[in-house]
Amino acid sequence: MASSAPPLKPGSTIGILGGGQLGRMLAMAAARLGLKTHVYSPHADSPAFDVAADRTVGAFADAEALAGFAGKVDVVTYEFENVPARSAAVLAELCPVRPGPAALAASQDRLAEKEFLVSLGIETAAYVPVEDAGALARAVAKLGRPAILKTRRFGYDGKGQITIREGSDLAACFRSLGGAPSILESMVPFVKEISVIAGRGVDGSFAAYDVTENVHVNHILSTSRAPAAIDQACTEAAVGVTRRIADALDYVGVLGVEIFVTEEAGSAGPPTQKIKVNEIAPRVHNSGHWTLDGAICSQFEQHVRAIAGWPLGSTERHGVMVTMRNLIGDEVKSFAEILAEPGACVHLYGKVEARPGRKMGHVTRIFHEREP
Repeated sequence: MASSAPPLKPGSTIGILGGGQLGRMLAMAAARLGLKTHVYSPHADSPAFDVAADRTVGAFADAEALAGFAGKVDVVTYEFENVPARSAAVLAELCPVRPGPAALAASQDRLAEKEFLVSLGIETAAYVPVEDAGALARAVAKLGRPAILKTRRFGYDGKGQITIREGSDLAACFRSLGGAPSILESMVPFVKEISVIAGRGVDGSFAAYDVTENVHVNHILSTSRAPAAIDQACTEAAVGVTRRIADALDYVGVLGVEIFVTEEAGSAGPPTQKIKVNEIAPRVHNSGHWTLDGAICSQFEQHVRAIAGWPLGSTERHGVMVTMRNLIGDEVKSFAEILAEPGACVHLYGKVEARPGRKMGHVTRIFHEREP
């Protein structure tokens, strides 16, 4: 469904909910296109404030502050999916919100997300809702061990989840997640983790970047490379499910879809690769950071173009392969050494404290020949 709102004009203001590194890079992309940004965040030290034209420090539940914010911007977007869906709905009554609140609602609750994907005929890990310790015991009996218990809401980078193994104390596992409504998922015997980063315009136009292959360490994305080393059928399947998700949500902006690749042995020839969708991220995504230096139009510019009602840009990749490595915690202290490396593109997020597990920056590299 095409939006009735006219395209933004240069000089218009984009409101961004959330002030982390994704908001920072969105603001920088908007400035390049002659657009201003106004960042709304509860945190006074948000790194996105450094590069935005205006700021509001306020709680996401503060209706009065949200209304004042809406009155100063031409469109609102968000940089992370844990913005309360109610806040987005309040703003949507006052100005365009892209992606729409429905995308937030679908991705904020892991059970709702799984049910949405299954309704589209998209395969996921087997799952069972878990409301209490007794339900967890019944879920484990159904799915077996190992399995992963996840809170339904507010989990990312490995937070809000625990692996259920042989001998695990189920009641203790449930208490460790605060006794919150949860979901138990079966372990997927994947051979690769991949993601699709794609943009969808207000007119329904769609453009996907090369499927990206990801490696996680301690549940945090460590490295990405594009294109992923998967077969063509797997690539087409991954992009295809991403488009189905985006179209079903009438999505506007960039989204990321995290996917497991499994292999099934055949009677002859190489194994057949299959996919299972893990999660939807209704925003620009860490695994798409390689596009900042490695594609004609970065994911951040693509998101700005989409929510502004402008034509989508080219997703063509530079070089034969692009890699991205996150600088996590104290790894950022090696930035000068990396800067001295020919061809390395360093991005630092302006965060003051390098805590363990905190993403402080990233480095991309473009290869014109395959890595040795």
